[in-house]
Amino acid sequence: MANGLGTGPSEAETFWTEFLRGLKARGLSGVKLVVSDAHTGLKAAIARVFEATWQRCRVHWMRNALAHVPRGQHTVVAAAIRQAFSQPDREHSGATWRHIADQIRGRWPKLAALMDESEHDVLAYMAFPVQHRTKLHSTNPIERLNK
Repeated sequence: MANGLGTGPSEAETFWTEFLRGLKARGLSGVKLVVSDAHTGLKAAIARVFEATWQRCRVHWMRNALAHVPRGQHTVVAAAIRQAFSQPDREHSGATWRHIADQIRGRWPKLAALMDESEHDVLAYMAFPVQHRTKLHSTNPIERLNK
């Protein structure tokens, strides 16, 4: 990621790159998936340090998504989007995701655009075994542990 001037990594990316390199130097290996919020510096550092897939926290993404919808519609829209999360595999999940985005595009174009741009990041965990998915889609389990 370039900073705003196109002259190199941002300060945040440099920080996260060094942080992750430190973890790697201390023995962290075999990283296949990293789950985080959508911090661009962290995302770029993950790609640079680990050859791992990045998963945007589904819970945090949903909060961002629902900000594009009137409060009275949150339950219905969230239920529609969750249909994509309950599919048996990545292929079906992606097809459902795109179908939902197309259905809401006329009424909530900003939400549909967010879905278009974030599909891969939000559904990355679907490429992993079913028995692991409930622990992979969100940062909430680690947040609870850290409390």
